[in-house]
Parts: sequence; C-alpha cells; structure tokens
Amino acid sequence: MRKIIIDTDTGSDDAVALIMALKSTKVDVLAITTVCGNVPLDLATKNALMTVEITNAQKPPIYRGAAKPLMRDLVTATNVHGEDGMGDCDLINPTILPETKHAVDAILDIIANNPGEIEIVTIGPVTNIALAILKAPEIMKKVKHIYSMGTSGFGPGNTTPVAEFNVYVDAEAYRIMLNSGIPITIIGFDLCLGDAALNKDDIDVLLASGKKEAEFSVKCNRSLLEYNLQRNNEHIVDLPDAVAMGILLWDDIVLEDKLCYCYVCTTEEATYGQVIINDGSKLAISDGFGRNSSNATICKTIDNQLFKERLLELLVS
Repeated sequence: MRKIIIDTDTGSDDAVALIMALKSTKVDVLAITTVCGNVPLDLATKNALMTVEITNAQKPPIYRGAAKPLMRDLVTATNVHGEDGMGDCDLINPTILPETKHAVDAILDIIANNPGEIEIVTIGPVTNIALAILKAPEIMKKVKHIYSMGTSGFGPGNTTPVAEFNVYVDAEAYRIMLNSGIPITIIGFDLCLGDAALNKDDIDVLLASGKKEAEFSVKCNRSLLEYNLQRNNEHIVDLPDAVAMGILLWDDIVLEDKLCYCYVCTTEEATYGQVIINDGSKLAISDGFGRNSSNATICKTIDNQLFKERLLELLVS
C-alpha cells in the first residue's frame, strides 16, 4: 500500500481532503503535519484533530509544524473559511491530542525509515517541507513524490491577480521545494473551479447520506459557500485540496498534464507568490525560461465528472 504524509493548514477544504485519504483503502496515512496558512497553527492543528476524530477511519499521528512563514508575516484566509477555518459552526472540540515531536522532525524520521516510499501531499503553504529540505536535504531526496496544491495553474490567482494563496503565504518556501530536485506534481487552483466544484445537488446528497463525515464536509464549508454566493452568486463549494487528493488517489482522473519549468516570484511585491509556468512553448527570445529544465509536472485538465462521482462515493460510504 502507498505510504503518504499529508501536510495541511487545515481549513474547510483541507478537511474534505483529509477525510478522503483517511477513508481510502489505497493509501496508508503515516502522519498528518500541520502548518500555519488558512488559519494560525493552533487552529490548523485543532481542525486536523477534529477531522480525524469525526472521520473515525485511519487515525494517524498529528504533528504541529511551522507557526509562521520563513520570511514574512502570516496571511490567513479566515475571510473565506471562517474565523476558525471551519465555517464558524462551533463543531466538536477534539479529544485526541497532537504528538510532541515537531512536524519537520517527524517528516524526516518517516522518510529516513521508508526511503523511496513516501509520497507527501501538501495542501497548504509548504513551510514545513522547505524547513525539512533546509535541515536535511539528503534525507528529503529520498521522497518518492510530492503532490502540491499550489499555484494558480494556467489561470488567474485567487489571492492577487497572479498569485494563489498557498504560494502567496510563503513563496520563499515554495521556491525551495521546486528547486529541491524532488519529483513534484502541481495541482493548480484552476482545476477546482467549474464542474469540479460541489453544486447544490452534490451538497444535498451529502447532507441526506446520514454519514457524519459527509455532513461535516458540508457544515465546515458553510463560510466558503457564503463567500462564493456573495462573490459571484454561485451556489458552489470549490475544493482545491480535495482535487489534489483526488489526483493522488485516482491518477486516471487526469486527462492532461505536462512537464514544465516553474519560477516563483519573491522580490517584486506586486508579483509576490506568482509562479510563472513555461510549458516548453517556443519563445521569441531563446534564452531565459527556454533554457531551464522542467522541475514539476502541472496537471492541466481532469475528468470533473469522474472526480466528483468518486468523491461523493467515498464521503458517503
């Protein structure tokens, strides 16, 4: 069975991704590591503990990680996910506790004990991953693969016109990860929109299922639903982290991907967090991006219908 670590800034869409992995029979979740992002670290950790307890499936250890980005002040997404990151619904107070070991040390220990076997799913800022690379680059080279929900893919940003949230929170960390030589698949924000998002019918199916974790998936995303209704009058819940987890679990939902060179912007404030993607297209100027080797596989399109069918089936099973 595949062995994975999930690194998360547990907000409401992260919770759905966690439930997917915990209920899956395809992966063994060896650890959940938390990081600041959608919410501060303490809330991200509480939300991960809560999700594991409600799901009542796999119960991996949970490790607290970085409480701040490498070089900048923390930017959160409480305006999207609620002040608690989980829709401000006063959901459960978890009874399970996190481990005392730091997430970075836990990541390194697990990889050292399972060389070439560990796949990491990053569904938040990648501060923990960057810290692990800086601390023990030779151990991190033994990571089998990283699946990263990050960048805006081939679409516009969701935090600035050019930057996606997970990268924007800690672009320096994202650059370190991309330059590490670890095989990386990037799932951009553009893949979670349109037909990939949960619509009203999908939400009704989850609420009618009688499954605690399915109902939880809807309730914790209440603020995100309200945000989308206010922003563009769409009754949808977009779940970028669930899409990323779906690609790890079901590689056949990927219809098109491409090896690309990705450059992370960190110096110009207006473009901070932008990831410039060169897909190998012929450029007017031969030097610059055209000379760089690919450093990530970018998912371009997925089978939205198949993804949602499997997502709903997993949540209500």
